[in-house]
Amino acid sequence: MVANPVAAGFSSGLSVADFAACLSMGLEPVGLVQGFCAMQAGGFAMGLTQMGQPMGGQGGYVENYQCPHGMVGGEHRMWGQNYEQTWVEQSWSGGFTAALDRMRDEATRLGAHGVVGVLDTETALVGAGVVEFHLRGTAVRVVDATSTNAPWTTYLAGQRLVKLFESGFAPVSVVAVTASVRVYAYCITEYLMGGGGVNVWSSNSSSVEINQIVRAQSLSRDLARSMARTQLHGDDLHAAQLDVVDREHERGDLEIVSTLRGNRVRRFRSFESLPIPQPTVRLT
Repeated sequence: MVANPVAAGFSSGLSVADFAACLSMGLEPVGLVQGFCAMQAGGFAMGLTQMGQPMGGQGGYVENYQCPHGMVGGEHRMWGQNYEQTWVEQSWSGGFTAALDRMRDEATRLGAHGVVGVLDTETALVGAGVVEFHLRGTAVRVVDATSTNAPWTTYLAGQRLVKLFESGFAPVSVVAVTASVRVYAYCITEYLMGGGGVNVWSSNSSSVEINQIVRAQSLSRDLARSMARTQLHGDDLHAAQLDVVDREHERGDLEIVSTLRGNRVRRFRSFESLPIPQPTVRLT
């Protein structure tokens, strides 16, 4: 049994309003906790190539694009490919999970039941090939409850967390996934991404859609959502945020990375609607 650390003082990363909201729910802050992981970015290397042609696959999504022009010249890209960089996704997941587990370990040593107001950052050190994952939050205990070996975690704090409980949901854990799709452009994509005139490839003189890029953008988002669903195990994802970053290479090549974060929550009771406010008049 872990002694109550509140008696010896505590640290908190909460604002005054969020701190008050936690106390109103019977949550006592016990300490500011963090988890950190630094990974050498060899696993984050860009798409591999061999003899000028992409090497997709690795068990993920692959889609090929064939040049419609026939042999034009040695510099003409006869084919292209969109492919999921599964090794990038696995490296990212390993770094994030290690930092999350270390934050949970700190919370467990404090006798906490959960961690609220989680913040996470991912930083690439310039020129070092290193990616740093840093998670921190405020560990809390439920008043008069016993300790637990598996603290829950949530990005939420304050009134947002209060409203979650009022709606009949409880936090389980933070969820964060990333999906990486590499675009190795074929001739048409390379030409259009370079600002080439659309009338060469299309009878429509006003605009033309760059299908290979559109497909890669759509699949990157779909893959991130699919990965998040596998971590929910039937629970819901609340307050989800999807960030998409395009990293440009040469000759129309791209890497499209979609990162999805949110709160895994579980319903513990039926929703009870709040009573309708009644107008009051004070007679003085």
